[in-house]
Amino acid sequence: MGQKVHPRIFRTGVIYGWDSKWFSRRDFPNLLREDQKIKKFLREKLKEALLDRIEIERTSRAITVTLHTAKPGFIIGRGGTGIEDLKKSLKAILVKKPNDKLNLNLNVLEVPNPSLCSQLVLQGMIADIEKRMPFRRVLKQNLDRVQKAGAKGVKFAIGGRLNGAEIARREKLAWGSIPLQNLRADIDYASGFARTLYGTIGIKVWIYRGEIFDKQNEKTAVAAAPARPTRPVRTQR
Repeated sequence: MGQKVHPRIFRTGVIYGWDSKWFSRRDFPNLLREDQKIKKFLREKLKEALLDRIEIERTSRAITVTLHTAKPGFIIGRGGTGIEDLKKSLKAILVKKPNDKLNLNLNVLEVPNPSLCSQLVLQGMIADIEKRMPFRRVLKQNLDRVQKAGAKGVKFAIGGRLNGAEIARREKLAWGSIPLQNLRADIDYASGFARTLYGTIGIKVWIYRGEIFDKQNEKTAVAAAPARPTRPVRTQR
């Protein structure tokens, strides 16, 4: 049996950071539940905003929530009204007593290349499968889109009653390389399922975006290299 490890968890602390940045000794379980509430509420509220990931940072005085999305205008709204309404609804969930004050900050960042984000690609595939599109066409279209975006490797796995078949099966489609055992490899992974009339169809997405230390190593090597002494040029008589 193969022991599978989540590609992002495997590299957390090496090339990736943590989505929740805080520490507490006494209220750790309560704060963890609050993080889960925040993420669950935002995922359900902003389904059409194409959320990639949610980062939560806590200090003793404030909570900062950063949303990485492909449609920042959808969240911000006209004149910032959308983000203000989102703040109010979040405060209503988090504040336990009416007299309590909560300093909540919401930041919205745009994802530069949505075709290289596995979560956004997964959401598009789920929407297509739920619209009863043939799964092979969905896989090939997304593979071409990710390939043109500049990825070095991509792999899709889909399983369930595909196209309404009586017997469930699993199929894969891959291109390029996916070095799962290399800690330097920037592999974005996401998994989810589509709800259809015939049952749920599971989908997994791996996108290899290259090694993350290449440019950093080149810069540090150039900066750390000692200057070579210049030799005097001898002229021939």
